[in-house]
Amino acid sequence: MTTRELGPRTLLSHTQLTRGKGPAIYWTLLIAIVVIFTLAFIGPLYWMVTSALKTGQEVAQTPPTLFPANPDPQNYVDAWNNLTLGKLLFNTIYYAGGALLFQLVLDTAAAYALSKLRPIFGNVVLGAMLATLMIPAMVLIVPQYLTAIDLPILHISLLDSPFAIWLPAVANAFNIFLLKRFFDSVPQDLIYAGIVDGAGPLRILWSIILPISRPILGVVSIFAVTAVWKDFLWPKLVEPSPETRTISVGIYAFAGGTPQNVVIAAAVIAAIPTVIFFLIFQRSIMAGLTTGAVKE
Repeated sequence: MTTRELGPRTLLSHTQLTRGKGPAIYWTLLIAIVVIFTLAFIGPLYWMVTSALKTGQEVAQTPPTLFPANPDPQNYVDAWNNLTLGKLLFNTIYYAGGALLFQLVLDTAAAYALSKLRPIFGNVVLGAMLATLMIPAMVLIVPQYLTAIDLPILHISLLDSPFAIWLPAVANAFNIFLLKRFFDSVPQDLIYAGIVDGAGPLRILWSIILPISRPILGVVSIFAVTAVWKDFLWPKLVEPSPETRTISVGIYAFAGGTPQNVVIAAAVIAAIPTVIFFLIFQRSIMAGLTTGAVKE
């Protein structure tokens, strides 16, 4: 009997999993690990949702209660009205949508050029971009802010402008690397067939590369949207006006004079769009990251 007939090869042999105490130990460890990690990930979300239904006194109670004594959905209504969440959500969606559009256009073009057009010193450029991933993000805050308040050559300020968020988001070496690795897996025969048919580089990108790159484009879209949605420090620096704040900065600004249970309810509302976005496109994450990773 071959290995393929026995099943996939794992750290534990088939004999260890089927004889003696092997099955009991295996299932005990598996269930324990699943439960622990489920509680670690779901626990904070459960606490946030239930705390938004509690009174202020119950939220501050020690030890905390597992269930709200008197659930009050009015906290969500107060959060929406008092913290102007509608305006904050619109601003954040606007910034995230713009960052997504810029990244899909410019990062895709950069990755395509490095993968298929192979310019002179392309590997040097790619290596320099990947080297920036080794630099902590906090180190770049000061030079980015100085650039935003006085844009070189043009000498204009980007404060309270969406470009202050969009332009730094475009320079994403990780997304360019993901796209390039996917484009590398596209068979070169398809490119040659397009060239024979008279297609230029842009036509090949639009008609051949992009249609088969939907999984990785979905991954980049998720990363682009969530990066803008969850960011706090950079939007707080470059969008100081109440009219241009993102939802994370807006909730922070109102947190000082707002009951804690209302602030938590606002945080729940702020998290709902990203959770829905992830649930819709979760399959694209694994499909995009694994497609092309293994060559036949």
